[in-house]
Amino acid sequence: MLKKLFGKKGSTEAEVPAVPSAEEQTAVPDAPSEEAPEGEEPKLKKGFLRGAWEATKKLALTPVDPWFEAVAKGLDKTRAGLVNKVASLFKMHGKVDEALWEELEDILITSDVGTAATEKIIDQLREIVKEKKLTTAEPLLEEMRTILGAVLNYDGADVPEEPVDPLNVEPGRLNVILMVGVNGTGKTTSTAKLTHRLKSKGHKVILAAADTFRAAAIDQLLVWGTRLGVDVIHQNEGSDPAAVVFDAVNAAKARKADVLIVDTAGRLHSKVNLMEELRKIRRVLTREIPDAPHETLLVLDATTGQNAVNQARTFNEVANLTGLVLAKLDGTAKGGIVVAISQEFQIPVKYIGLGEKIEDLQVFHPKPFLSALFGETDG
Repeated sequence: MLKKLFGKKGSTEAEVPAVPSAEEQTAVPDAPSEEAPEGEEPKLKKGFLRGAWEATKKLALTPVDPWFEAVAKGLDKTRAGLVNKVASLFKMHGKVDEALWEELEDILITSDVGTAATEKIIDQLREIVKEKKLTTAEPLLEEMRTILGAVLNYDGADVPEEPVDPLNVEPGRLNVILMVGVNGTGKTTSTAKLTHRLKSKGHKVILAAADTFRAAAIDQLLVWGTRLGVDVIHQNEGSDPAAVVFDAVNAAKARKADVLIVDTAGRLHSKVNLMEELRKIRRVLTREIPDAPHETLLVLDATTGQNAVNQARTFNEVANLTGLVLAKLDGTAKGGIVVAISQEFQIPVKYIGLGEKIEDLQVFHPKPFLSALFGETDG
């Protein structure tokens, strides 16, 4: 239709449908006013055709699923560094031999898929080659996608039209979320983004600045609190974090808050102190609210690669993690860390950070993740 109205690409003269009747000319007086140079839009007069052209452009440029588009954009570097390299290997290598497996191993390891997940992927691909008697490598790309889906516990379920927040947040109670992670991973920023998500869904949120080890951490949370319009319970630098949490619980109850998010310190260089501090915070929470915390989320910096796996291991020993937040995924070509973490720990990745904006914390779902990773559409 558009070609008929505005000309085929490469032509300088538009093809116009049959001349309308006098009545039609009165109702629709507009037509392309000037010939457009190659590669440029036709210049249209105001009216029906201009409106149709703009509506068609908008429809063509509007993402079918903005959520998928955000994930796809955020995984650009990982797709180029992992899947595109694997696809090129399978296509160019041709036959299946030991050299193929060695090169595949190098790609997976350098993309931070992790040793355990890499071994699992290659072992399963070897079995598929035997079972299906494959002689060429190209069909293995789709097989690898299926294997990755299994590692990510993807059961083939469709993504809901509206991403469902995977948090254990229930109406009628004060829900407590404990945010843990090494300083510098994006923990406080992720706390702010999560606050924005919860507040946009109608929840009243209060923040607790329990990272009293650094004055900067308290100040940063106070700034976010002002921007987001939420109360921040805090004390001076060096105060007892558990005391801050105690005050925050009572303030949240008095102000009838729905969610209390506790931002904690993360100092792995003093692991013993960290463990005791978190245990003390949890004791205070459970004394005031028997089933709290309802969520303990570990924030990991995706750009740190295998260090993120080590941090997950340490914090899981200390904090009884219920979920992971993988921040800065858009800034790395090593998004394979999602696979590594999913393979090693039975802890769900609940959110991924795909940008610096307050809206850029996305619910993690394996289907759009895999589709975006493999350069597919969201359909």
